[in-house]
Amino acid sequence: MRIALLTATLLATTACSTTMPVVADAPAVRASSIAYPETYRQDLVETIHGVAVADPYRWLEDDVRENPEVASWVAAQNAVTDAYLDTLDARGWFKARMTELYDYERIGTPEEKGGLYFYRKNDGLQPQSVLYVRDGLAGAERVLIDPNGWAADGATALDASVPNEDGSRLIYSIQDGGSDWRTVKVLDVKLGETLADTVEWVKFSGLEWAKDGSGFYYSRFPAVEAEGKFTGLNENQTIYFHRLGTDQSEDVQIFARPDRPDLNNTGEVSDDGRWLIVTSSSGTDEAYEIALVDLENPGAAPRVLVPGFEYDYRYVGNVGDDFYFVTNEGAPRLKLVRMDIGEADPARVTIIPERAETLNGVNMVGGRFIASYLKDAKSEVRVTNLAGVLERTVELPGIGSTGGFGGSAESSETFYSFSSFARPTTVYRYDVASGQSSIWAAPDVAFDPDGYVTEQVFYASKDGTKVPMFITRKKGVSGPVPTLLYGYGGFNISVLPGFNPVRLAWLDAGGAYAVANIRGGGEYGKAWHDAGRRFNKQNVFDDFAAAGEWLKANGVTTPNGLAIEGRSNGGLLVGASINQRPDLFDAGHAAVGVMDMLRFDQFTAGRYWVDDYNVPAREADFRYNLTYSPYHNVKAEIDYPAVLVTTADTDDRVVPGHSFKYVAMLQEKAGPGDDPLLIRIETRAGHGSGKPTDKIIEEAADVAAFLAAHTGLEVPGAD
Repeated sequence: MRIALLTATLLATTACSTTMPVVADAPAVRASSIAYPETYRQDLVETIHGVAVADPYRWLEDDVRENPEVASWVAAQNAVTDAYLDTLDARGWFKARMTELYDYERIGTPEEKGGLYFYRKNDGLQPQSVLYVRDGLAGAERVLIDPNGWAADGATALDASVPNEDGSRLIYSIQDGGSDWRTVKVLDVKLGETLADTVEWVKFSGLEWAKDGSGFYYSRFPAVEAEGKFTGLNENQTIYFHRLGTDQSEDVQIFARPDRPDLNNTGEVSDDGRWLIVTSSSGTDEAYEIALVDLENPGAAPRVLVPGFEYDYRYVGNVGDDFYFVTNEGAPRLKLVRMDIGEADPARVTIIPERAETLNGVNMVGGRFIASYLKDAKSEVRVTNLAGVLERTVELPGIGSTGGFGGSAESSETFYSFSSFARPTTVYRYDVASGQSSIWAAPDVAFDPDGYVTEQVFYASKDGTKVPMFITRKKGVSGPVPTLLYGYGGFNISVLPGFNPVRLAWLDAGGAYAVANIRGGGEYGKAWHDAGRRFNKQNVFDDFAAAGEWLKANGVTTPNGLAIEGRSNGGLLVGASINQRPDLFDAGHAAVGVMDMLRFDQFTAGRYWVDDYNVPAREADFRYNLTYSPYHNVKAEIDYPAVLVTTADTDDRVVPGHSFKYVAMLQEKAGPGDDPLLIRIETRAGHGSGKPTDKIIEEAADVAAFLAAHTGLEVPGAD
């Protein structure tokens, strides 16, 4: 499969209500006594395209590690938030229940190389998952890499791990404090020893072994000064080859585009080892240029196979000159095509045509294609021969989502995972020839997955568009109950049924959990994505508001019991939704959100997001973004519902200045109500990936207690 461009997500038998929970008439805790920290207000007004735009809190964009005034502001805000959270009795219950629900052995999908099986495992409450290896499918396991001793706070994580063809060496990358920057090292698998090879300045990169194991290909950015390392723009990504046993200074440049410093360039070695398939993109949109680098002829110029940055092309595999790609060219819900690269201008021959369901990905394993589809945001899997003729479908346990299905074209087996809202991930081994699935690793959990029920409904948005939504409750919980509504709506990312102990704790407390598959995502292909981005972004907020209206009108939630939540682009969703519909939503949690839609492209990876968010320098784009930008649309004297913003001072994906500025504006213009407008700022946690388990639980318990207090959810056992 194509290497994806990174752009872009928490517990014992505590008594729980199995009937309709008690719902308080009013929030349990009010905020009338909160004194927000004083925030310095700059007299900064810029005229942009003839519009005067105030930006009084721009100084909060500075890196907390470099500006002591920002660091002092962070400390003051955290002190106020911590004091408020300390008043919430449910905080302790949620933390205890989430800890119980998290405490089970979690095993990832294995990868086989040279008869060795590599996989991740967490015993339950370990800060970071550990990499294991088995010699043979039923062999004894041994620890290969345990990152839990790398940092006292548990915030240094094992990121990628890639074994070579015979399993003798393994590339692995290290993520520190949640940053997107990676350090890459190499491990001798037999000896368990790390070699001297070290590669730095890696970000948004794949790691690809040469087939002979002599070294690996990776993408990096130029080294930068310490100041600005975590806030500066990322440009001029270049692909290099690192030969084992040499210093990084000797690495060979394989592919660069100095004429286009805005491009991201990632490489993938073809199945036969002959070619490096280079995928270039200028943003987050699935619009790529594909080039081939002949690895057997080092002096040959790259050959552009798919020009134009117009369509989605994802490499699946090759048999000789026959290359297979998933593409949306002429197929908004995607199809599989074959290209004969031996031809000067190869035709696109359709192998698996577009269907009503959205093609989510294809793997070539054991002489067959395994095609994963989304049908109304639920997984379906079909197996065909190399001519695209259907052989069978994979029987799945029910409504849920799958992952995995990796392997080589010669392999007789593959592995896949399945999970749903109340069903933790189970890993299956799949015999490609017989079509039989068998459980390889199943979790032993302290709850009954069958004790919860999920339904899918369809509701009409403002313009009449039908939008799907999943609603999950604990069996026996009936009638209107406080409800947590989650959404994302961007970057062609589909929100699928999946297990999260945090959500289960909310359900165990008697609440309902809803996921709205709003436009901007990839649930229904390119058209669904296009309908929720750029000048169609308002559709996303309308879809979310319509979901909230449906939940209240249909008695799922109580009149004053609807909380909303979103992360990253979903944080933007929550910020804009709170601004636009403070009358509808009763509490909100905006996590690591993009809140300034006029300056997002001036930091780290923000420039990639213009495919979804427009180019603020253009007048039409600027004027549209200004209509919904959360930071710029906070109004004075509006009775906003309770809002908790969460971010991390080391987030170098969506820099925390977005959240800082938004909360400062909320607190400045807080209306007549007394609901709290607070921010919780984590340290050494980044955008989310690599966060240790204890920090995940602590933050999630704080958020759940906050939302429960302001939706009237009375947690069992909490006074």
